[in-house]
Amino acid sequence: MQRILVVDDEHLTADTLGLIFHKNGFEVRTAYSSEEAIACARDFQPELLLCDITMPGKDGIELMVEIGKAFPACQILVLTGYYSNLSPVHDHVRKMPHPARVLTKPCNPRELLRTAGAMLAATA
Repeated sequence: MQRILVVDDEHLTADTLGLIFHKNGFEVRTAYSSEEAIACARDFQPELLLCDITMPGKDGIELMVEIGKAFPACQILVLTGYYSNLSPVHDHVRKMPHPARVLTKPCNPRELLRTAGAMLAATA
């Protein structure tokens, strides 16, 4: 079973995304902050990180960098609801050592599952 770590400071969003992936056959953990995600990733060893960008404390960009260094095989999929973030997020994603994807909220669950599945299949 493929492992996905969902990170969003909005509990309802993180839990809903986690449920969507769980119901579609993925092993999922949710975290509500970058700090919690990093601790969780050490034990869980995610194959895909799905993270929000705008969070208190370490933001999603800092989380992507840290996870990318600690878990180089982990794919990264970013969700953001702030369209003003798109340009800097895309700029940062292009500089990542391996490809990452960016989707905007709200996101159709089918599109999310299709994108995550394609990313995971590319590494299999």
